[in-house]
Amino acid sequence: MNASPVVSLTPNTIPPPAVAATRRFAAGSLLGLIVLGLVWELWLAPLRPGGSWLALKVLPLAVPLAGLLKNRMYTYRWVSLLVWLYFAEGVVRAWSDTQPLGRVLAGIEIALCLALFAACVMHIQLRLRAARAADIS
Repeated sequence: MNASPVVSLTPNTIPPPAVAATRRFAAGSLLGLIVLGLVWELWLAPLRPGGSWLALKVLPLAVPLAGLLKNRMYTYRWVSLLVWLYFAEGVVRAWSDTQPLGRVLAGIEIALCLALFAACVMHIQLRLRAARAADIS
C-alpha cells in the first residue's frame, strides 16, 4: 500500500506549506491594495486637494479579507473575479493620469492586482489538487 498522507483543509488542521504560502501572498496583496487605495486617494495623489471620496473604493476589498484568512475556497474564487475591476482602474489611471506619481501608483495597483489574482489561482489549484488526491486514496 502506497497511501500517502494528505492533509485535509478543515479549520482544525494545518494546511500544506504551499497552500499556506498562497494564502499569505493573497492576504498580503489584498492588504497592499487596501493600503495603497487609501494612501493614494487621501494623501499622495488625490483627485481633489485634501483627499477624495474615491478612497471609499477600498471598502469592497475589506469584505473578503476574513474569508481569505479563514481559507474559504469560495472567497478565493470570487476575489479572483473582483480584482479585475481594480486592475481595470489601474490601467485607466496609468494611461490617463497627468501626474507622474499617479502613474506610478497606478502601476503599483496593477502589480498588486496581478499578484492577488495569481495567488488566488494558485491557492485554488493547490486545494483542488489536494482534494482530488484525497478522493483517490
